[in-house]
Amino acid sequence: MDTPYLMGIDIGAGSLKTMIVTAQGRVAGSASVDLVTRTPHPGWSEQDPHDWWHAVCATVPPALAEAGIGAERIVAVAFSAGAHTPVLEDRDGRVIRPAILWSDSRSAAEAGELQQRHGEEILAIACNRAAPTWTQPQLLWLARHEPAAFRRIHRLYVAKDWLRSRLTGTWETDATEAVGTLLYDGRADAWSERLCAMIGLDPGVLPPIVKPTSVVGRVTTAAAAACGLAPGTPVVCGSSDTSVEAFGAGASDVGLGTVKLATAAAISIVAAKPSPSATVINYPFCVPDLWYTIGATNSCASAHRWLRDTFFTPESPGTGDDARAAAEGAARFGRMDAAAAAAEPGARGLIFHPYLQGERTPYWDPKLRASFVGLTFAHQPAHLVRAFYEGVACSLRDVLEALRAQGLDMREARIIGGGARSATWRQIVADVLDIGIVMPEVTDASFGAALIAGVGVGVFSDERRAAQATVRIVDRHEPAPTRRGVYDDLYGIYRDAARQLVDVHHRLGALASAASSLASPSPPAPGGAR
Repeated sequence: MDTPYLMGIDIGAGSLKTMIVTAQGRVAGSASVDLVTRTPHPGWSEQDPHDWWHAVCATVPPALAEAGIGAERIVAVAFSAGAHTPVLEDRDGRVIRPAILWSDSRSAAEAGELQQRHGEEILAIACNRAAPTWTQPQLLWLARHEPAAFRRIHRLYVAKDWLRSRLTGTWETDATEAVGTLLYDGRADAWSERLCAMIGLDPGVLPPIVKPTSVVGRVTTAAAAACGLAPGTPVVCGSSDTSVEAFGAGASDVGLGTVKLATAAAISIVAAKPSPSATVINYPFCVPDLWYTIGATNSCASAHRWLRDTFFTPESPGTGDDARAAAEGAARFGRMDAAAAAAEPGARGLIFHPYLQGERTPYWDPKLRASFVGLTFAHQPAHLVRAFYEGVACSLRDVLEALRAQGLDMREARIIGGGARSATWRQIVADVLDIGIVMPEVTDASFGAALIAGVGVGVFSDERRAAQATVRIVDRHEPAPTRRGVYDDLYGIYRDAARQLVDVHHRLGALASAASSLASPSPPAPGGAR
């Protein structure tokens, strides 16, 4: 029998990746295309959903070519993407506006209002608190600021579901994504009319719910011609990126967890039931009858890139060649990593708070700002990078402490995400969190999505067997006892400084808003009145 090949497609914050995986967990081929995130106003983050489809069409053929197979060898396709990203269509199937990403903070006022008026009720129904990251406050913002667009909503998709519908023409989602809208009753496993009523949304615009492993359709002839897949290929629903990442890393049972160093950083722990609280996030897991509780810090790899581009400029001017520019950028990251490895723990008394986009767990405050605290003439660039790595790790310890407050804990975690490629960063995370860190061979969400596709069409008998058959650990890091005291002290100072700077951050934000209104107006047109 021919080896079955599975395809997973993931919409990341900065790129879309298509991966082809064998039933043994070998990555046979992959390709990715960068995505453009637009910020037309401060705090906004939007993407054009049509860019995702163009990226699928651009990545499927090279992934097949790298695997050395024809499209007919793909036995199933599944999708994943970041949660809370609504795609809105009108009655004619047209996308109404760009998709608002999870990192967008424009709905801070609406989230605050929902929390003040209905906070306890929302938490009881949706298993999560209101915050700008969720779809419900985003739609309330839309109703108030773009009412014509809000009235046109005929179908609401979540990102991966809209993209999948390009292949099948069908409309559905899974429970993980539904919970991510903050419009779903997580315990009753149904859309909540009450949560919809809070923002004046017709529940009829919300999709049917299916299992992540459900085969929802097949690749249409038109879609096949556009993207290079074979007509009739089974398409499986898939799930949110954090869910399939944890599953694809082998965290498929209660008490197992992941640490993610990606655009955002996060810790998730698999649990038997949700743990509703004001500090952490709860989702149904793609492994049946389980949940996972997650805490996240908004800025990780995004802040890493900011640090590189702000303080570590290229050694020579760019050439305009994209491939060469990418290689040069990767080389700069490599130099930064080597510098951080050479710097001493504690970065000579320098602390970094990575709140470049406000913060989620445990503060849920979009007005927080990033800060380096403790700079002196003795600090060199290497200390900035070391403090950055340690600051993200301290932010993750904030997350872990919030999870422990809910009765959840882990002594070992699977580490995933692009930042996990740094052995130095992995060790710092192990030291600051004081837990063992293990690294799977493949950590991409597209890998987990491909395994979900395999479960959906029977390549694997169930989710746990899929993980057991495909996940391989390639590295381990244990916390160093000699650094425990240093990092306990560092974390204590990090927390104290974060608390004491809250009012300062809020005042600086207000000052920036006031100052922007005083910006010089455009000069009058020639001949205009004086």
